Amino acid sequence: MTEPPLPSPPASRWRNPDPVTTESLPQPTLGMRDAVALIIGVVVGAGIFKVPSMVAGMTGDAAWMFAAWALGGVMSLIGALCYAELATTYPNAGGDYHFLRRAYGRSVSFLFAWARFSVIATGSIALLAFVFGDYLIQVLPLKALSPAAGSALYAAAVIIVLTLVNLRGIKAGSATQTWLTVIEVGGLLLIVIATLYLIGNGTAAAAPPAAVAAPATPAAASFGLAMVFVLLTYGGWNEAAYISAELKDVRRNMVKVLVLSILIITLLYLLVTWAYWKGLGLERMAKSEALAADLLGLAFGPAGEIMISVMVAVAAVTSINATMIVGARTSYAAGRDWPFLKRLGQWDGVGGTPVNALVVQCLAALLLVALGAWTGGGFRAMVEFTAPVFWLFFLLTGISLFVLRVREPATERPFKVPLYPLLPLLFCAMCGAMLWSSLSYVYSQSVAGLNAAWIGVAVLCAGFVLLMFVRSTPSVTSDEPSVSSKPIRRNS
Repeated sequence: MTEPPLPSPPASRWRNPDPVTTESLPQPTLGMRDAVALIIGVVVGAGIFKVPSMVAGMTGDAAWMFAAWALGGVMSLIGALCYAELATTYPNAGGDYHFLRRAYGRSVSFLFAWARFSVIATGSIALLAFVFGDYLIQVLPLKALSPAAGSALYAAAVIIVLTLVNLRGIKAGSATQTWLTVIEVGGLLLIVIATLYLIGNGTAAAAPPAAVAAPATPAAASFGLAMVFVLLTYGGWNEAAYISAELKDVRRNMVKVLVLSILIITLLYLLVTWAYWKGLGLERMAKSEALAADLLGLAFGPAGEIMISVMVAVAAVTSINATMIVGARTSYAAGRDWPFLKRLGQWDGVGGTPVNALVVQCLAALLLVALGAWTGGGFRAMVEFTAPVFWLFFLLTGISLFVLRVREPATERPFKVPLYPLLPLLFCAMCGAMLWSSLSYVYSQSVAGLNAAWIGVAVLCAGFVLLMFVRSTPSVTSDEPSVSSKPIRRNS
C-alpha cells in the first residue's frame, strides 16, 4: 500500500501539458548488497584511523574503551530502527527532507535542503576530497606544485571523476561503491592482520600498560566526550533514507539493510580497535598521532607508511562517492517542491539519477575546494563548526516520528520501531546531547576573531534569505509530477 498523497493544487491552475512518466521518477533498482555497500561507505571514513586514539585517552581503560565503541553501535542501531519506520512508511528520494516536510512544512525542509547543499553534504565532499589529496600526494607527489596545491588539485580531480561516474547512472555509481567498499574493508582487515603478525612474532604489546593518564573508571565528562567522537565516527547510516525510493522491496529490505550495515560497521570498529590496542598497547595507542601508520610501520616497516596512505585515500574516495549519491537526492527533492529550483528536480529515467542535482553539487563542492585552497585550515574548521546545524535537523527528524504518528495515525506502517516510545525517545535524547555538545564546542572556538557559533547562524540566515526568494512561487508536491519536468532521454 502506498502512502496517501498530499493535497494537490487546483487542476485548472496546474494543468501540465507534458506530464512526467514513471520513467522520469526514481525506480527501485538497488539491491541489498548495493545499499549495504553505500551505507558502509558513507559511515566508515578517515575517522577510524584517528578517533580510537582519542577515545583511548579519554577513557583510560581498555574495558571502557571497548564499551564506548559497543555503545556507539547500540545507539546507532536504535536510531536506525527509528529511520526504518520513517523510510518504509514514506519511501522517497528526499529522505530526511521528505520526513521534515511532512512533519513541519516546506519552510523547515527547505532550510534543511539549503544546509545540506551548502555545508553538510558538499562540505563533507570537499573535506574528504582534501583528505584524499593530502594522503595521495604522499604516494604520488606532484613535483611541479607545492604539497598544498597538489592536494587541492587531487581533491578537485576526484570530485570531477566521481561525478562523471555517477552521471552515467545509478548502476555505475553503485557498482563503483561496492568495489570501493570491498577495498576499504580489506584495508581495515589489514590492520587486524598486522596485529596478528606482530603477535605471532612476539613483537606486539605484551600486556596493556598499567595506566594512561586517566583513572580506571573515567569521569562522566570524559566518557561523554569520548561518546561524542565515537558517534561522529558512526555517523552517516541515516543516509539510507535517501535511497528508499530506489531500494527493491523497500518495505521489507530497508530494515535488513540498516541493521546489517550497523552490525558490520560495529564489528569492524571493534576489530580495528582491538588491533590497535593489542598491537600498540593502551598507553602508546592513546598518545599516537597516526595509529594505523604506527601499527603498520611496526609490522611492515617503511612499506607500512605507503599502505596507510593508500588506505586512507581509498576510505576518503569511498565516502565521497557515497555522499555524492545520497547528497544530490536532497536537491532533487527540493527541486520537485519549488518551481524556482525546478531544474534540480529532473530525473534521468535512463540512468536513474538526478543529473542536474549532481552537476550543481559538483560545482558547489569544487567552489569549496577552491575556498579551502585559498584559506587553508580555516575552511576545514568552518565546515566542522556547522555541526550544530546537522544535529539540529537530525533531532527534528527524530521528533518527526512522533509528529507523524499523531498526525497520520491511519497510515500503514510496514515496520514500527519496537518499544515505542522508549527507543525513539532515547534516539532524540542522543541527538539532543550531541547538539548540546557540538554547540558547547563551537561556542568555545573562534574564527577570524568571531565566535564560531555565528557560522551556523550565518548558514541558516542565508537559507532564510533564499527562502524569501522562492516561497512566493507556487508549490508542487513531490508526491505528484512536477509541472516542468520532462523525461530526460539519452542515447544508451
